[in-house]
Amino acid sequence: MKYVVLIYSNPVSWEALSEEERDGLTGEFEAFNKELIESGEFVGGAALADPANTKTVQVRGGVPAITDGPFAEAKEQLAGYFVIDCLNLERATEIAARDPNARLGTVEVWPIMDEAGTEM
Repeated sequence: MKYVVLIYSNPVSWEALSEEERDGLTGEFEAFNKELIESGEFVGGAALADPANTKTVQVRGGVPAITDGPFAEAKEQLAGYFVIDCLNLERATEIAARDPNARLGTVEVWPIMDEAGTEM
């Protein structure tokens, strides 16, 4: 079963860390990623660019409204994602809980629908 793991973070949390703490977390991220790759559960993923470089698009009444960045009300922003292929939702949440990002922000686990849509 495939799952997308969405990583939300508040840039202020990262900036509040000392250089030593950031270096330590970077090492944890690298070890975590290596473990997922070696287990064969990692499918892909990417960090996302600064929210200042994004656009939000909504179409209402056939008229597109395009605004800068994500919604301003949110302190946490979507910072990245990765896709895993593992046995079940329990295993996917175990993986997400080990992601160092879960200590700094929020990590969501979403099942990816197959073509039949049986996950609905």
